[in-house]
Amino acid sequence: MITVKLLGGARKSFSADKLEISNPGTISGLVDDIQNLIPQNLPKLDPDNILVAVNGVDSSALQGKDTVLQDGDVITIIPLVHGGASKRIHLDVSGTGVELVRIGEMQDPVEFLDLMRKKYPSILVQGIDAGYILGIGHVKKILAISLAAKKARTLLSNKVETDILMRFACTRQISDAISKVGVKPGHDFILLILGRKSLVTKLFHEIEDNLESGIFEKNNAKLVQKEFGITQKAIDCVISKTPLEDLLAEKAAATLFH
Repeated sequence: MITVKLLGGARKSFSADKLEISNPGTISGLVDDIQNLIPQNLPKLDPDNILVAVNGVDSSALQGKDTVLQDGDVITIIPLVHGGASKRIHLDVSGTGVELVRIGEMQDPVEFLDLMRKKYPSILVQGIDAGYILGIGHVKKILAISLAAKKARTLLSNKVETDILMRFACTRQISDAISKVGVKPGHDFILLILGRKSLVTKLFHEIEDNLESGIFEKNNAKLVQKEFGITQKAIDCVISKTPLEDLLAEKAAATLFH
């Protein structure tokens, strides 16, 4: 048998603090099994927005969802969002956990990023001017390119976060990337956080007072199209539901070869 401790909002889904279930084999199987135990009138768990610990150890430090469970294990489940879902988006990009939040206007956003990087050296933090991001799909495509470049050792810079900045700006020049899509005083920006869920959650709660709701509430297509010189004719030639995103991803990938 497996003991499942439920913390935070997870208690509301089961009207209980603890469950005793048969060993499902893996964390993935456990999440599927307990979802089926939730009464129809109670909220479901979001499997992409929970922290799962095995005997007190964050599963992301083990084998993630594939972690094998043993009889007698104590599993703790903590929802990552506590009433603030609109302020936070979780993604999985190429097997890497990514959190997105929108930071409101700051006098010195560069100093803020430097402070976060020094305080959380084991996670990756980058800020992109909110006006230059189309939405979740755009973020996923650019991050996938940067993470693939890291794996292939073809980064545009010696740091992944700088490569991400340059890919969003579609340039090989760091100064140009900072000038175009980097964080600026008085501008909202999207904070991209890559790393272990437990540390990301700790950072999230530290900066929560600075977060804005509606991460991608504005349509930036016209600005982005103008800034990157993408014509309507070029967009019309792309057979896709997201032609502008695809063209930007193509530019970001091609940056390596220019």
